[in-house]
Amino acid sequence: MVVVVDTVSATPLRPRHPEKVNRPDALSPPKPDWIRVRAPNTRGYADTSRIVKENGLVTVCEEAGCPNIGECWDKKHATFMIMGDTCTRACAFCNVKTGMPGALDASEPEHVAEATFKLGLAHIVITSVDRDDLADGGAAHFAQTIRAIRARCPATTIEILTPDFLRKDGALEVVVAAKPDVFNHNLETVPSHYLTVRPGARYFHSIRLLQRVKEIDPNIFTKSGIMVGLGEERHEVLQVMDDLRSADVDFLTIGQYLQPTRKHHAVMRYVPPDEFAGYEKLAYAKGFLMVSASPLTRSSHHAGDDFVRLRAARAALSG
Repeated sequence: MVVVVDTVSATPLRPRHPEKVNRPDALSPPKPDWIRVRAPNTRGYADTSRIVKENGLVTVCEEAGCPNIGECWDKKHATFMIMGDTCTRACAFCNVKTGMPGALDASEPEHVAEATFKLGLAHIVITSVDRDDLADGGAAHFAQTIRAIRARCPATTIEILTPDFLRKDGALEVVVAAKPDVFNHNLETVPSHYLTVRPGARYFHSIRLLQRVKEIDPNIFTKSGIMVGLGEERHEVLQVMDDLRSADVDFLTIGQYLQPTRKHHAVMRYVPPDEFAGYEKLAYAKGFLMVSASPLTRSSHHAGDDFVRLRAARAALSG
């Protein structure tokens, strides 16, 4: 891969991942048939794209190169990424741009609420970049966005996918007080891979974050997910399940890691569908209310339908 830097124009182009430019290429095996998806070219996709652009919003669907964007946007399901398009961290798996973010847009919560209304969403997923530069990690901005959606679309259920708020005392409490319906924070990988895959994070801090949500408000559903194919062992995946259950997490997602560029972590293995089915069966046996495990599973994929099933599972459990 060649990185081209413009040294002529007044505003030189900056590499999307400057910290990865000098890394050697990491080669992944060819994608198997079960990973391939159709290119997005439907009317619904075009309508969703227009609404996103009209409101000046960023979506993780685009920034992270999600393979399900065609399917989801055709149904007018988009996951909004608040607080800009630039992340302060440099995870080895992620395609979101790395660097120093700009100032927060005070009008963004209202724009997200308006887009939610125009798309007619019954369930909305809101995520963000990591904002280690902010004193609260962006917690107040998350809370403002939740309140804006509640005011504009009172029937819409809200799922958030947050950073870890590492070393941001009191930040989690601000977000939980806004009462999202689902609080999601992804572990991403097994603990032995954190130094290479997610070096800015701490595994047991993330586990504790999810546990703390339930301690503050037991009514909020909690959710987390990991990627496989990064070199993890099966017993490590099962231990992650146990750790999440010890934190009373309700919903687990497991999907295949896909390499965004050759400068990112290589795919070590494409996990076949039958192994995902086995993980799903084991996760249900361990007590999760809801599990989604497949090669193309992503945190927000089918989130609305999954939330309906999650709520029904809790109701059935309580009798």
